[in-house]
Amino acid sequence: MKKKFTEKQIHILDIAEELIAKKGYEGTSVRDICSKASINVAMISYYFGSKEKMMSYLYQYRVLKTRENFSEFADTIKDGKPEMQMKEIIKYIVAQLFKYNYFHGFVTQELRHTENLKDELMDFYQLFVKKLDEVIKKGVTSGVFTFTPKPEDILTTIIGSTLFVIRNRNFYELYVPNKSEETYSKEAEKKVRMNLLMSVFAILGYAAD
Repeated sequence: MKKKFTEKQIHILDIAEELIAKKGYEGTSVRDICSKASINVAMISYYFGSKEKMMSYLYQYRVLKTRENFSEFADTIKDGKPEMQMKEIIKYIVAQLFKYNYFHGFVTQELRHTENLKDELMDFYQLFVKKLDEVIKKGVTSGVFTFTPKPEDILTTIIGSTLFVIRNRNFYELYVPNKSEETYSKEAEKKVRMNLLMSVFAILGYAAD
């Protein structure tokens, strides 16, 4: 990962992310973060400026770490068959969106006026598009994919479908079987992942043996 944050900042951001994931942004106070991180309240202002600005730092930090993780992940599947690679990429993206679902509302608001976040997100999306393009072309060349959809359209389908499910729980939970309050997220992730696998492979004209 690029050296963009100090060790102290990373420590605070890791603690903040852990608490926000459990309690939500509104439910997590600066005092909660400082108490768990063993720092005084003034340190938040010193390192980030405010709780709101800290979220911008946290988002950038999360994107950088996820980019690094995706690069490592992509390297582990690079020699696999294109259909396997596509399946694993879909699973990866859906899993990441569900895991860090507490960011989505924040990002929607902040992107309207924060160029920094737009640039971080643009670079991140382009990384996925490049990998998807590589897998699609490999699949068409080997004959397992019949069609050549645009990789950006595949990414839009994956992210758009997943975010719709995350943001519209009241609707989607009506159609999620075997769920409870504790298992809803896991079951919803499984359902949307299976739907995307069917949809994307249909778009690709996947010719299974």
